[in-house]
Amino acid sequence: MKEIAIRPATEADFGAMWEIFQELIASGDTYYFAADTSREDCHDYWFGAGIQSFVAVLNGERLVAMYRLIPNQRDRGAHVANASFMVSPAAQGVGVGKLLGADCLVRARAQGYLAMQFNYVVSSNMPAVLLWKKLGFSIVGTLPRAYRHQYLGYVDVYVMYQLLEDPAQWPDA
Repeated sequence: MKEIAIRPATEADFGAMWEIFQELIASGDTYYFAADTSREDCHDYWFGAGIQSFVAVLNGERLVAMYRLIPNQRDRGAHVANASFMVSPAAQGVGVGKLLGADCLVRARAQGYLAMQFNYVVSSNMPAVLLWKKLGFSIVGTLPRAYRHQYLGYVDVYVMYQLLEDPAQWPDA
């Protein structure tokens, strides 16, 4: 049986993270990064100031996915979390994304976030859209033709949102 452990990312993980990042952005169908995004830019994206990154490791040895958890906005918007996920193509379709998403929601709640928002879910990325819906997210906005898909041309982008706490239980501002 294969075991997937999710833990905080370390600098030692970056080589494997970079490989997954490169493979996914090269496809041009799910992320807004250019195919020639530099290693330094990738590192800053996952390990920059204020960013918490986590990795999924298969059988204690192979890094197969990662996510980052950050405030969606600063200051008066910092009670809403944001996250980004990348799963190696070799590990897609077996539930790794669902494990990461569930882990992220638990961590966001534990850190006191009241909601989570995904700002840029490519509409043609149906596995992601369906997963986020299964995990309780709703499409709250559509950005017409906001993503330049490598094969489909311009496609819509969704803003997806989920309350993590009952608003009646929210602390006073």
